[in-house]
Formats: sequence, structure tokens, C-alpha cells
Amino acid sequence: MNQLALSARIAETSALRYTPAGLPAVDLKLEHESQASEAGQSRQVNLAIKAVAFGTMAEALAAQALGTQWRFNGFLATPRNGKYPVLHIQSFVQDTTS
Repeated sequence: MNQLALSARIAETSALRYTPAGLPAVDLKLEHESQASEAGQSRQVNLAIKAVAFGTMAEALAAQALGTQWRFNGFLATPRNGKYPVLHIQSFVQDTTS
């Protein structure tokens, strides 16, 4: 199963664009910070990940302010000409736990 849930803030957002099929799309950079336990030790976790959304999800995300915190759900895929996985956002809600 390829499913990812991530609490992150929007660090960068591209301008809303349209695919050749006319579907709205937006590219984002998300940043996450948290504490995690690994091998019985607490560690600080920081990460940045590229993300993409399509359709009405893209339109809604393009309207959000930079720095706002959300909970994202989606799946990871590597673009055809890319090396690193990209989070394909399928849903998002305001993260009120931060």
C-alpha cells in the first residue's frame, strides 16, 4: 500500500497551471518538523518534500497562505524525469494540533 499522512506547512507554492487535458495543477514545497522516537532515543525530525495537487484540490491549495499548517493525505510517486518522490495530495485539512 502506498499511502502517506503528513502534517506540514506550505513553504512554497507555484502559480496555478493547467495540464494538457485542462486540469488545474499546483506544485508545492511542504516542510515538516516533529519529535520522533528511534531506537529508544528522541530525535528531532525535519524534512522538506515536493508535492502536487490536481483539480479542485489544486485550486483550493493555490489559495492558501504560505506558512499555514495542514494535514495532507496522498501517495508518493516519482516523476518520469525525476529522482525523488513527490507527494500527490488527495486530501488536506487544517492542522489544529500545532
